[in-house]
Amino acid sequence: MRLWVLLSLLLLHETLQRVTGQPTKSKRPKEPGENKIKNANKKMKPKFPKLKERESSETPTKTQSIMIQVMDKGRFQKPTATLSLPAGQSIELRCKGNKIGWNYPSYLDTFKDSRLSIKQLDRYGQLILANSTAADTGEYSCWLLLCNGYNCKKDESKTGSTYIFFFTDKEELFVPTSSYFEIVYLNPDKPAVVPCRVTIPSAKVTLHREFPAEEIKTDGTNIIYDVKKGFLYQHPTFDHKGVVYCRAESWGAPQISIKYQLLYVEVPSGPPSTTIVASSNKAEGGDDVKVFCIVLGEPDVEVEFSWKYPGEEYERPVIIQNSWRLINRGIGHTTRISKSVIAIEDFETIDAGNYLCTAQNLRGQTTVATHVELT
Repeated sequence: MRLWVLLSLLLLHETLQRVTGQPTKSKRPKEPGENKIKNANKKMKPKFPKLKERESSETPTKTQSIMIQVMDKGRFQKPTATLSLPAGQSIELRCKGNKIGWNYPSYLDTFKDSRLSIKQLDRYGQLILANSTAADTGEYSCWLLLCNGYNCKKDESKTGSTYIFFFTDKEELFVPTSSYFEIVYLNPDKPAVVPCRVTIPSAKVTLHREFPAEEIKTDGTNIIYDVKKGFLYQHPTFDHKGVVYCRAESWGAPQISIKYQLLYVEVPSGPPSTTIVASSNKAEGGDDVKVFCIVLGEPDVEVEFSWKYPGEEYERPVIIQNSWRLINRGIGHTTRISKSVIAIEDFETIDAGNYLCTAQNLRGQTTVATHVELT
């Protein structure tokens, strides 16, 4: 009987030790498979699924927004694609990174506005616009710059942007401009924009022709309206030329924008179409000689000139003058004439030879030459 009680107490003691996780004092041999049972009780995760989950979480996204808006009382929030704020309010934007590039409405740069402050701090870039006005309406964007010495490039994967509408109590529907009349060039090779933007995104905006007086319908294909840009002519033609204006309406009385002169451009896009001509290709000693380099091009495309001439290596003094003007080549057809003139006074032996003019625009360059000899 005593032996049976002792055996029962021993079994009870071992059972309690297994439940509490305490090591047993008896050094009995382990049963086959006992280790596997204990490992299963620890709920160990298989290694393969864990590695797969880690890889998926560490995969970087294509783009990462780095912009935040500083709110009142030290709060922060990521700005939405568009914001509507009352004019007069100040706004602070920050973008994470040790070197940040910014873009904002060109209006603020044109007048070197002191209301705009941009700083680069250790861990973020900061843009502050104080006392905002309706004219400040536009896109504000930033991006991280990756620099190697003085060479920097934009990191396309880390950017941020928001378009801000600054509205006024006076219901100034159109974004103010510095002029009362603007020229819009219609090029058959690229879209044209009539930039009548509004300060209230919900405003109803229509496009009108001055003569004959009529509304120009937007069809969603050839002419569309973008609240951030204005009216877009996707495929401009000669028939679109003329004077137009925009009409906006939002609760109160309708408002009219400034007028836009649409001019059709007949010069095709590409490197400068350049010609060169000398006042005389045969000059006598002591003559004054001029060589003209002329480019016909698109009205809004600037041209830069450079010269090579025989007396250059002798540091022969010459006079170089550059100019440009717009000419009307028929109703609604406008061309830009850019001209560079090199003048040589008291022509002499070192001035005889080839005169080379290089004209360059954003689409390429063209070099032309003429020969002037001494008789």
